[in-house]
Amino acid sequence: MRMRPTLSWTPTDDLPPGVTDPGPVADALEAGGVLVLSGAGLSTESGIPDYRGEGGSLSRHTPMTYQDFTAGAQARRRYWARSHLGWRTFGRARPNAGHRAVAAFERHGLLSGVITQNVDGLHQAAGSEDVVELHGSLERVVCLSCGAFTPRRELAERLEEANRGFEPVAAGINPDGDADLSDEQVGDFRVVPCLVCGGILKPDVVFFGEAVPPARVEHCRRLVRDAASLLVLGSSLTVMSGLRFVREAAQAGKPVLIVNRDPTRGDRHALTRVALPLGAALTTVAARLGLPADGQAP
Repeated sequence: MRMRPTLSWTPTDDLPPGVTDPGPVADALEAGGVLVLSGAGLSTESGIPDYRGEGGSLSRHTPMTYQDFTAGAQARRRYWARSHLGWRTFGRARPNAGHRAVAAFERHGLLSGVITQNVDGLHQAAGSEDVVELHGSLERVVCLSCGAFTPRRELAERLEEANRGFEPVAAGINPDGDADLSDEQVGDFRVVPCLVCGGILKPDVVFFGEAVPPARVEHCRRLVRDAASLLVLGSSLTVMSGLRFVREAAQAGKPVLIVNRDPTRGDRHALTRVALPLGAALTTVAARLGLPADGQAP
């Protein structure tokens, strides 16, 4: 279950220090069978902010919880107004060098799979195919009544039609695609219902306070069991949804490697933490492996 986010976890002095040599990451990839677990830090170079990194959005923003979203129409109006505005920026984000490097690793047979905590679809946009979206995707919308799925772009068109002239200026965009708007800016934003049954629409993502589907969790656990090593990219591992896979890999004796500029909750389980920007680190790793530096096929 993704709990309401807090800033209660802070790095302690007994965590191993980060290093600047990505050599162990290159060695693990060269051996093959690497399972990637990616987090919000991988997408910051695409213009999508992190929750907990430097300038992270949790300092000013608490994501919508499932309980708040289902509790009343006003909460949903506030969410969809902010999410609709955020989608205009979020939907234009493009993969960065880190995403392209991961796709190159997969294309050359070095990975056993990718689990992402991100909801931005940038792994797939970069060319990765074997991706498990642990927390879902903002690219889809689901009806809470009938279960019908629709593409987010179709909902965006309906919301544009229902809210002509809605052009507030957001204070910022968050990792969940939510824009920072005041209640005055939200105003009387109109929410549209499911076209199939008239029910409540929700993005196909796991909100904080909502459980990740058990079948998805078990699939990820199988991937961990089958992998030779686990490579964590850009995740603070503050919430259990990602940390549990790190713990399970370590308990099984599998090497855990982390690339993240800041200390993470999983550092004590890791062989190494490379404290470098994701794009630069993964591009360096790709070069050491003789792969194109831009992540494209030769």
